[in-house]
Amino acid sequence: MSKPVEVSDQNFDKEVLQSSIPVMLDAWATWCAPCRMIAPTIDALANEYDGKVKFVKLDVDHNPESSMKYNIRSIPTLLFFKKGKVVNQLVGALPKETLVKHLDEL
Repeated sequence: MSKPVEVSDQNFDKEVLQSSIPVMLDAWATWCAPCRMIAPTIDALANEYDGKVKFVKLDVDHNPESSMKYNIRSIPTLLFFKKGKVVNQLVGALPKETLVKHLDEL
């Protein structure tokens, strides 16, 4: 069972920017109710897209450098990376169908 990988300011470049496959980053915080609402969906997608898309989670409270670099102002924010570049961004607790559409575009 594949689960999202926790990333930090320290390993962000290695885990996200240098990934050989596309990455979906979930910017979240423990106190964020919408973040907790979409967590099971993201976990399920991590299984469905195992080997095709890497799923990572970034706790914005503990990683201010990455949060500021990518201008994350609202959470949950989902950033889609391809070859180290942001190619899409979604904000809010969105339905699985919306996430699948954007993942398939990667």
